[in-house]
Amino acid sequence: MNWADLQEKKTNELQLTVELYGSLSATGKGHGTDGAVCAGLSALHPRHSSTMDIWAAMPRLVEKPLLSIAGEEINFQPEKDIHWLAWQMDELALPHPNTMRFRLYAENKIILEMSILSVGGGFVEKLDPKTGAKQSSAEDERIADLPHPFHTAADFVKQCTENNKTPWELVLLNQEKLGHSRQEVRAHLDAVLDTMDSCIEAGLNTEGILPGGLNVRRRAKELFKRIESGSTPEWAGNDLRPSVYAMAVNEENAAGGRVVTAPTNGSSGLIPAVFRTLKEKHNLSRETLQNGLIVASVIGALVKTHASISGAEVGCQGEVGTSCAMAAAGAVAMLGGSIQQMEQAAEMGIEHHLGMTCDPIKGLVQIPCIERNAMGAVKALNAAALALASDGSHLISLDRVLKVMKETGLDMNQKYKETSTGGLALG
Repeated sequence: MNWADLQEKKTNELQLTVELYGSLSATGKGHGTDGAVCAGLSALHPRHSSTMDIWAAMPRLVEKPLLSIAGEEINFQPEKDIHWLAWQMDELALPHPNTMRFRLYAENKIILEMSILSVGGGFVEKLDPKTGAKQSSAEDERIADLPHPFHTAADFVKQCTENNKTPWELVLLNQEKLGHSRQEVRAHLDAVLDTMDSCIEAGLNTEGILPGGLNVRRRAKELFKRIESGSTPEWAGNDLRPSVYAMAVNEENAAGGRVVTAPTNGSSGLIPAVFRTLKEKHNLSRETLQNGLIVASVIGALVKTHASISGAEVGCQGEVGTSCAMAAAGAVAMLGGSIQQMEQAAEMGIEHHLGMTCDPIKGLVQIPCIERNAMGAVKALNAAALALASDGSHLISLDRVLKVMKETGLDMNQKYKETSTGGLALG
């Protein structure tokens, strides 16, 4: 918001409203969107603020409905000023299924307005208030100046092979050009790895009923005890370990804990589970794990660019499917595979999730989301194993499968795209 303009326009009392449209409205209460909005307006940070403070923000505003923003006091009552709206904004189709609009009023007149699209994984895009078009970021405009620019998976493979660079070396060189030193990047990756491990540990050591009203019982702790005691089915061996790790993370997510969006909260269990499994099996170094995350991030970025990581836009293929591809490519990287094998593993991760719907019961990220992460972790490890057992050549490219993924998402009925109005969500 342009607070300089506010100083000129404001009169007496200021009032803020938040409009949630589309999928944000349909599943927002189950997803905790209203609590997240209140936390953001209260200047709390998803990474640095305590989860206790974050989820206490809405009750505090209910008790005292006053925000302090840029030195201004603004009236805001969550139960009255958060509006749960439908699939049109100003009688026009939504620019994205996850659209929200902030409006600031003075004496019942709108004096400032901002529309934001939540495009998945914590990424947002702003709309130009005058034209309604998406605003490009400053970093988008600097991409062409990178030493190793790439737009597609084929470009990325070509850049690595022709320049004889490992994927992580190539990415680090690009990041340096963008002003992020290697030390900064690796420090950030270390923080990500620590958070992922903390999620697993918390999930493995907590039991009880998840909030939300479905009475879903946490299972990760009990299942892990079974693994350690050797009482899992004989044919399963230790194969339940990645599934249980994934469930541990997603139970933490369902309980409002801090997770790593990878690429989204609903699909946050796969990468931690796969990386933890391989670290334990192969005694992988910290740097190797960081390199795996770099490769995973490239895959996630390619999906976001050419398809979508938003369940509201393309269904769960964009969430668990993407995470499976990211984890699979990262696994191949950490186990010494070629760039061609990484691309093949990622392609398999997407291909075998094509058409997967997003239909959470009551809008809660519990059923089928928790078990879906467990199944996806196993798929990611299988995709990595199959790619490593081949020479990396394959008929369907990652770029091709991303095109199909986007087309499939566009063809999918809206009720199967994070609205809780169809499929499993209806019981």
